[in-house]
Amino acid sequence: MEKETRTRIQNATQDIRGLLEAEYTEQIEGTFDILRSGKIGEVVAHLGEVQQLLRAKIVAAIRHKEAGGMKPHEAVADYIRDVSFTALNRFAALKMLEARELVRECVSRGEDSSGYKEFCGLAPALTLLPDQLGYRIYLESLFDELSSEIKVLFDRRDLSSLLWPRHQALVDVFGALNDPALASVWGDDETIGWVYQYFNADADRQKARYDENGKPKAPQNSRELAIRNQFFTPRYVVQFLVDNTFGRTWKEMRRGDTKLVELCDYMVRREQERYLEPGVEPKEDEDVRFRAKKDPRDLRILDPACGSGHFLLYTFDLLLTIYEEAWNDRDSPASEVTGGTLRRDHETVDELRSEMPRLILAHNLYGVEIDPRCAQIAALALWMRAQRAFADFGIERSGRPPIRRTNIVVAEPMPGEKDLLDEFASTLQPPLLGHLVRTIAEKMQLAGELGVLLKMESEIASELTAARREWDAGPQFRKQKLLFQSGSAEQHELAIDVSGISDAAFWTHAERLLIEALHRFVAEGANGRGFRRKLFADDAEAALAMIDVCRARFDVVLMNPPFGAASVVAKKEFEKAYPRTRNDIYAAFVERGVLLLRSHGLLGAITSRTGFFLSSFQKWREEILLKDAPPVVFADLGYGVMDAAMVEAAAYCLENRREVAT
Repeated sequence: MEKETRTRIQNATQDIRGLLEAEYTEQIEGTFDILRSGKIGEVVAHLGEVQQLLRAKIVAAIRHKEAGGMKPHEAVADYIRDVSFTALNRFAALKMLEARELVRECVSRGEDSSGYKEFCGLAPALTLLPDQLGYRIYLESLFDELSSEIKVLFDRRDLSSLLWPRHQALVDVFGALNDPALASVWGDDETIGWVYQYFNADADRQKARYDENGKPKAPQNSRELAIRNQFFTPRYVVQFLVDNTFGRTWKEMRRGDTKLVELCDYMVRREQERYLEPGVEPKEDEDVRFRAKKDPRDLRILDPACGSGHFLLYTFDLLLTIYEEAWNDRDSPASEVTGGTLRRDHETVDELRSEMPRLILAHNLYGVEIDPRCAQIAALALWMRAQRAFADFGIERSGRPPIRRTNIVVAEPMPGEKDLLDEFASTLQPPLLGHLVRTIAEKMQLAGELGVLLKMESEIASELTAARREWDAGPQFRKQKLLFQSGSAEQHELAIDVSGISDAAFWTHAERLLIEALHRFVAEGANGRGFRRKLFADDAEAALAMIDVCRARFDVVLMNPPFGAASVVAKKEFEKAYPRTRNDIYAAFVERGVLLLRSHGLLGAITSRTGFFLSSFQKWREEILLKDAPPVVFADLGYGVMDAAMVEAAAYCLENRREVAT
């Protein structure tokens, strides 16, 4: 996308953000008596019953943010940002859906849009409602329809959806969105990513990077970390990294017989490259590439700092070819997911195409983000890409299978409401499971700051090992140990309670039982009444998804990770977990990415080039790159690669040579 076009998107995004934040601030202060200072008034007699319920939900959302560690004024400001960003995303998404003919014209001409006129034809009384209420009902009905598939963005039960712009504010917002100068951008898949990046102004980035004296500072929290690292990855860099990781993986599985050889423009071709059949030994010093074939549904690709999803979108394109090649391959193995081959599970290629976009989003593509606003964008972008694939296959909207979810995960801590957590944990048997749930919740408090850098799979294994050691020692040993410890014996006994475990077989399934308990934790929170329980369940669900990602292993990891220092609140734990790479968070992301790979999995990254020559990165080079995951492709790109980032960049691919248990 040309810079002039991006500038127009930036100006419109900033204008709309200003309009929405001013509008919602006025509503929150003037109508609901919730001040920007964080003070919440107590007199609500002037509000009707519906408005009082709305206010209670807004207060619950703000209190929930405070429970997560925000100061009162920060929680109010963050809530206003949430509702403003969600509204902007929704209206921009409708523009993009219009351009793809996935919805009737609905916002391009406001109340004169053809979709609204048709809607009013079915319910003429809507035109008689005051203050654009009929138009709001129409748009919200669209949100409800879309939320059946894109819940993360269009779910009106989400507490960032409680406010609605009043008449003039909505007119002004649509005026900016429908500027003729932007007419060409809504059909471009990249547009929604630029909207996300430009929602934060240059002043926001400056504040996140420098103190009041203009000196560089470490990010104070996850929001500052996200803002200062919002850099669009150019398309050619995305292709270079995906072609030489995922593209090469499939090429080696197919022994070179794949259309990806022509489709992957940036795939490095090696001279004298040869592919051997299984069981054939290579000659000495021969450059032979071979990987066992897999069913495409068993290939997993992760972007641990996914932004608006650019790596995943291009990988989606390659997967469309890969699925059809596997279907046509009579020797393609059965899937671990279904136990059958693609050809057995889908009798014709047309039947496969009718399911393929959904299969890709369900099985192949994973992303993690510390910024929930960004996760909205990535999920929407993938859904729209799937819809475009359906359209390219000639599948009408009514014949497309619903896509209920994507594997885009928001890195969230376990809920901050300790009373609800304790209430649930106390019901678990044996008591060890309750102890583990509480411990995992405590360990995950920095998930929003560290994302996948938090090694939750190791934390779980460590807790289970300690508990097993306690159980193996037997009750007599524990009793003797307590006699020699100071303090209350009861307190020590409660530290790890292994009562109720009578069979050693329990430990074989302990991790599975813990994960099942966490799933019940989510379900019971969601089934509870009250706004706190709804927020509690949402956070618990995101935290569990994060744990699942940490426990998985991937064929390919792709990233444009944040760089610089870790946030102040996470600094101590970060440096403890990553002693070899603590000098820069991007180096830690590479180290962690290697750990998340299967044996011989490939990692592709664009980062600062400093790690390849500064002495402070010596351990990173020697112990991680050269020992565990040597580079297979490297490109020194220099300055000017990432928009607005004054950093010399390098793009490179590493191969994990560590043995990883399957």
